[in-house]
Amino acid sequence: MAAPEKPVIAKYRDRMDKAVQALKEEFASLRTGRASSSLLDQIMVEAYGSQVPLNQVGAVSVPEPRMITVSIWDKSMVTPAEKAIRASGLGLNPVVDGQNLRLPIPPLTEERRKDLAKIAGKYSEQQKIAVRNVRRDANEDLKKAEKAGVIAQDEQKRMETEVQKITDEAIKRIDEALKVKEQEIMQV
Repeated sequence: MAAPEKPVIAKYRDRMDKAVQALKEEFASLRTGRASSSLLDQIMVEAYGSQVPLNQVGAVSVPEPRMITVSIWDKSMVTPAEKAIRASGLGLNPVVDGQNLRLPIPPLTEERRKDLAKIAGKYSEQQKIAVRNVRRDANEDLKKAEKAGVIAQDEQKRMETEVQKITDEAIKRIDEALKVKEQEIMQV
């Protein structure tokens, strides 16, 4: 077994930043009252025997605030794309217009807004858990390094304090992102 090396705090900060970034990507796929092309990012279409993202079978655009259009490149992909959008659970009903799909964005009901806010809360909680797992890994690595004599005990305590500080910062950023997303969802 290789001897433990001196832990680098920047490595753990990067992992926590990735958790925050992943949360923002998940939030982008949550539907609010406005049209957004990122709303369709999670939709997979059955194309040529495999699942591909919708944006690989057509061009997604937002011509107006309550409308998304998808220009399908291959005529044979129009029906599978339409089915994938209907089955996505986003509550969208595509209107087929030749090789184009028009997706009118209906206004959200109060009940649906509350459900979306709960989903956003679940997403943020998952990323908080990911951040805490990074903190746990960092603290374990610090303890191993101290035991192996790579770092002194006082340096281990100082680094654990620093890890806790970056954990708190990451959790604060997650909470702020959640607050912004909830306001966006609840806005009529």
